[in-house]
Amino acid sequence: MHPPPPAAAAAMDFSQNSLFGYMEDLQELTIIERPVRRSLKTPEEIERLTVDEDLSDIERAVYLLSAGQDIQGTSVIANLPFLMRQNPAETLRRVLPKVREVLHVAGVEMQLTAAVSFLTILQEESVSIHTYAHSFLQVILLHLEHRDAGVSNAWLETLLSVIEVLPKETLRHEILNPLVSKAQLSQTVQSRFVSCKILGKLTNKFDAHTIKREILPLVKSLCQDVEYEVRSCMCRQLENIAQGIGTELTKSVVLPELIELSRDEGSSVRLAAFETLVNLLDIFDTDDRSQTILPLVKSFCEKSFKADESILISLSFHLGKLCHGLYGIFTPDQHLRFLEFYKKLCTLGLQQENGHNENQIPPQILEQEKKYISVRKNCAYNFPAMIVFVDPKNFHMELYSTFFCLCHDPEVPVRYTIAICFYEVSKLLDSGVYLIHKELITLLQDESLEVLDALIDHLPEILELMSNGGESTVQENKLSSLPDLIPALTAAEQRAAASLKWRTHEKLLQKYACLPHVISSDQIYYRFLQRMFTIMMTNNVLPVQKAASRTLCIFLRYNRKQEQRYEVIQKLIEQLGQGKSYWNRLRFLDTCEFIIEIFSKSFFCKYFFLPAIELTHDPVANVRMKLCHLLPKVKSTLKIPADKHLLQQLEMCVRKLLCQEKDKDVLAMVKRTVLELDRMEMSMDAFQKKFYEKDLLDQEKEREELLLLEMEQLEKEKQQNEGRPMSDKTFEKKRRDTKTPATLPKSIPVPVPGPSSGTPSTSKEVKKSKLIRSQSFNNQAFHAKYGNLDKCAGKSSTAAYTSSVSGLAKTSIISLTDDSFRTRNASNAPTPFSPNAALPSTSRGAGNSIDAKSSGSKDTQPRKATLKSRKSNP
Repeated sequence: MHPPPPAAAAAMDFSQNSLFGYMEDLQELTIIERPVRRSLKTPEEIERLTVDEDLSDIERAVYLLSAGQDIQGTSVIANLPFLMRQNPAETLRRVLPKVREVLHVAGVEMQLTAAVSFLTILQEESVSIHTYAHSFLQVILLHLEHRDAGVSNAWLETLLSVIEVLPKETLRHEILNPLVSKAQLSQTVQSRFVSCKILGKLTNKFDAHTIKREILPLVKSLCQDVEYEVRSCMCRQLENIAQGIGTELTKSVVLPELIELSRDEGSSVRLAAFETLVNLLDIFDTDDRSQTILPLVKSFCEKSFKADESILISLSFHLGKLCHGLYGIFTPDQHLRFLEFYKKLCTLGLQQENGHNENQIPPQILEQEKKYISVRKNCAYNFPAMIVFVDPKNFHMELYSTFFCLCHDPEVPVRYTIAICFYEVSKLLDSGVYLIHKELITLLQDESLEVLDALIDHLPEILELMSNGGESTVQENKLSSLPDLIPALTAAEQRAAASLKWRTHEKLLQKYACLPHVISSDQIYYRFLQRMFTIMMTNNVLPVQKAASRTLCIFLRYNRKQEQRYEVIQKLIEQLGQGKSYWNRLRFLDTCEFIIEIFSKSFFCKYFFLPAIELTHDPVANVRMKLCHLLPKVKSTLKIPADKHLLQQLEMCVRKLLCQEKDKDVLAMVKRTVLELDRMEMSMDAFQKKFYEKDLLDQEKEREELLLLEMEQLEKEKQQNEGRPMSDKTFEKKRRDTKTPATLPKSIPVPVPGPSSGTPSTSKEVKKSKLIRSQSFNNQAFHAKYGNLDKCAGKSSTAAYTSSVSGLAKTSIISLTDDSFRTRNASNAPTPFSPNAALPSTSRGAGNSIDAKSSGSKDTQPRKATLKSRKSNP
């Protein structure tokens, strides 16, 4: 045994003082453990808590309420809704009387449990309303004025829900008549407080005459109560009362009370009056607003900075609704004053920033700063309403600087709120949305993931507005003026990936599926595709991997270059489908499922059918089991008789699994899958009535894929003929200059190239028809939302698909120098794809081949892929 090093010896100080300290620590631990020992039940206590198992539920409940402890009684009351469902008659006859007795002396926990149980019984309608009122209503009314405020509020909430369903006569006799005495000044404050809330609920249950004669006198009395809490509570109920009595009575009765309460000495009463006035603006006519309400609002705003900050919080929250309700009656001077008041609130507290440590700031200053943050947060919430107030045309002059301040606010809650509102702001600005490009980049680069999470909820819609909006007359993508967008998007994804908030990362990857409609195919290929591969292969969170897989499939769907598509397909097959890790092979099957959903059936059969079913020989049981789950979807991609040979291979793989499978779970799954496959009806090459919608949808997908290839071929021919490249910008200009049809023309035939003949078709008429078809496809304007992309297997509408495909023709905007997607390490990645490299391919014939135009192959017969079965390392 070696002696400890000097540092360790110094740390192990066994002096007398240290030992004394250790003894104190041990004593503290002993003290902590004592209550644990004392909490153990003695045999006598256990005997008292034991109940005969032969008792029925009703008998056990009666016994526990009579002789049990409080915790047992609470358990019975919590179980009361179940007893009412099981045996309502016996519960009402035997259990409920015991509950009434126990509640007289019950503690807070039992009272709260009873209030919840009574409400649950009402909501479940276990008994009729008449029976409920007879059995439960008096118990509720009895405990309304409980000395504990929490208990009283719980019973009050139950009563307010009961009032909604009780008949008028019961309400009059059981609630309204006793309320006359309960609302008197001689009663307790709690009683009058409860009366205010009940009056607000009763107003909607009686006619105007009854309200005027019996309820309004009580309302006026409580509005003039000596206690400010009661006046404030009654003031907040005036909104409900006004909606129940109509416009005329509101003007003659409610408005004078509100005016008087707005001048009350209590700040909480004035605040309640202000908020009620704002909520009732729609009821009052223009004269009332201009002559009565506007002066009150002006006075309230002028005094707000001198009053408590809580008034500023409420004022800032209601300012948007206030400006909207009073819009049209402001003079230009008043309009300017309200706008300046709003701007002042947006920067409230920022002038006092001094950079001191929070520990050095007095607590009252910290509390004040928190209130100022709430004010600025409310201002951010109301920003879209203020754009309407000033008119979007005046945004740059009047509100841009304020918007800039809110987006750069030092506090996260403010930036979070403005990020939530960013989409609404973009919609309101419409053609002026280009003004807030920089603020979008700022929020995408925000250090707080909460801000990013709020922004990306509507990121596809925002980017679409950005790409289509703006005042530039140049016929090019408007995002060309935003060169920082792609770095900001990639940085946001990397920041989300580095955090522990995987849901934000998953959501961001899902929203990236909109990028084909915003930026060019090359930009996606060089800046985003490789990142999707990396996430799929290295991330440890399954939902994130699946989101990356789906987004990658959408990127592939809208990629405009055949060589790039082949390279992506090859990487999917080699690095995932034939990868060494079983986890990668599982992700390959997820990707196949997305391919089936997003692409046409012929595309999947050509490139992914054989690599998928090859995994029936996988050494890992989980992979084979997942493949069994996928096999029905795989079979659904086949069409008879064109894919008969693929069907035979599928059946052969299933037979091998049935005969050779040794894992019992996989074998059980195989048997269930076989039954499901046998029940499936095969789709035919010709349209069938029962599969009409699905076949039509698949035909549209296949047509779009063929037209995509045809466009690429025309580009190459044009480059060869003219001797200069045809840029994406030229294509975009042609798309904008040409009138856009709503749908693909019905007359466009699906090209069916046959085997190469000795005399190739090079006539001008053929090329002209190709160009017309290509331009027709290229001219489809994109107006579909991101949700349509997620539901691409939904409705079979020709217009929906043709409009979404126009995202294929987005322009190349930003110069790209990152060639990282093509550069791969030889140790862990395949060599770059060349046009001559062999991809697993199963063609239905040249007519359905997705690369029929440019594959260079003259063989139109179906081909079988030769896949090497690799040994997998789980």
